[in-house]
Amino acid sequence: MPESDPRIVAALVEQLAEWRRTLDAGADRIGWKIGLNVPEIQRKLGLREPVIGHLTTATQLEEGATFDGASATELRVEPEVAVHMGVNGEIAGYGAAIEIVDTGAAPPDVEEIVAINVFHRGFVLAEAQPSMPAGLDAEVRIDEEVRASGEAPPHFSDVVELVGRLLAETGEELRSGDVIIAGSLTPPQPVRRGERVQVGLGPLGSPTVSIG
Repeated sequence: MPESDPRIVAALVEQLAEWRRTLDAGADRIGWKIGLNVPEIQRKLGLREPVIGHLTTATQLEEGATFDGASATELRVEPEVAVHMGVNGEIAGYGAAIEIVDTGAAPPDVEEIVAINVFHRGFVLAEAQPSMPAGLDAEVRIDEEVRASGEAPPHFSDVVELVGRLLAETGEELRSGDVIIAGSLTPPQPVRRGERVQVGLGPLGSPTVSIG
């Protein structure tokens, strides 16, 4: 099993303290997100592997909803596969997802990036499907224009292992019912207020979100 970066574990402890405050304020637990999964960014930040963030109903949007971007600095959208966890650490299903991040005024170090939940601002989940098709391509459309495409990996055991390991090192655990959005399948795409985003992942769904 890989050895976790102690910097990331310490920053995750700080992040999860805010997560608990969010839950105490009335939000529901949804799951986790993979962040900084682009190899070039990892090299720049001195990382050996991606990092993780958290998801709750505080930032969840319904399919087709409008995200309020009035206070954002540099919004980007990411097409992702949502991995739905079942019992005994097994994957129970897969679905398309959109994550909205704000990378403006990025913190100077990776510890602060992790502590502030890895730029996370919002997310949309399509309905889960029971299996992961092989050779699946992701497509990002903004106002009907194709902006990016990429291939989804066939397996996500490494994602499940990473989330479970990092949570265990902070005294938390990956649970049945948790959802993991498993990292952007294309470079994050810039998006502006007034635009509509659609992520297409074939049989895993085509969720949409508008930026208001």
